[in-house]
Amino acid sequence: MEQFLITPAMGKRLIAKALADHPAIEKSLKSGTVVIIAGTTNGYVAEEILKNLGQLEGFSRKRFFRGIILPPVGLTTDEGRLKGENEFPGDVVIVNGVWKKGLTIFDVADDLKKGDVIIKGANALNVTQKKAAIYIGHPKGGTIGTSLQAVIGRRVYLILPVGLEKRVNTDLDGLALKLNSPGAHGPRFLPVVGEIHTEIDAISSLTGAKAELVAAGGVAGAEGSIWLLVSGESQEVEAAQKIIQSIKEEPVFSL
Repeated sequence: MEQFLITPAMGKRLIAKALADHPAIEKSLKSGTVVIIAGTTNGYVAEEILKNLGQLEGFSRKRFFRGIILPPVGLTTDEGRLKGENEFPGDVVIVNGVWKKGLTIFDVADDLKKGDVIIKGANALNVTQKKAAIYIGHPKGGTIGTSLQAVIGRRVYLILPVGLEKRVNTDLDGLALKLNSPGAHGPRFLPVVGEIHTEIDAISSLTGAKAELVAAGGVAGAEGSIWLLVSGESQEVEAAQKIIQSIKEEPVFSL
C-alpha cells in the first residue's frame, strides 16, 4: 500500500486521462457523437480526448466554462461578472471522431441517440451514495436541463467527472429541496443520475488498484488536495505511482 497526495489540478488531469480510455467514449468516438460540455474539469477531458484524436490544435481551456466558482475578490468586474467571460468558445462536440468546432450541446441535443455520450461536470458529490449534483443558474435548467432530455428520452449515456474536493456528506436530494424552495436565494441545485468518475475511479480504471480517501487539505497551493491510499498487486500500485508521478507538476488552474 502507498499513499499519494493529489492536488485539485492533478485530480482533473487524472480523471481526464482515465476518461480518454473509457470504453463507452471510445465506441462513440468511432461511430457516434461525444459532447464534452464546457467546464473546468471537462477542459482537461477535452484536451486528453482531442490529443488522442490528433485534433488538439485550436482548443484552449482558457474560457472553456460557462459558470465557475471564484474567490470573493480579484477576478470579476464591478458588476460581479468574470472579466472576459464573453469569450466562450463553445462545447466540444465530436461526431464520428471529428471535432465540430463552435457547436454546443444546444445545437446537437435533439439529434443525440442511444450510444452517444454526454460528459458533464458537477458541483457536489456524495461519495458514499455515488451521486452528484449540479448548480443551476439558468432559468431553464442550463446545459444539464437540455442534456437530460437526451439522457432520459433516448438513453444517451451521461458521464459525470467530478473531483473529490467537491464531496459533501449530506443527502443531495434533501439539499435540493432546501435550495430549490421558493424562499431560498442563490443557485438552484439538481441531483442527477449518471456514471460518476472521480480520482478513485480513475486509478481503478487505469491501473486496477483500489484507492481510498484517507485525508484532505493543505496550504500554499495544496488547498483542496486529497490523500489517497492505493492498494493492490505490486504492479498495480507501481502503475498508479507512475501515473501520479507523471502529473505531479500539473499547474494550478488559472484564468
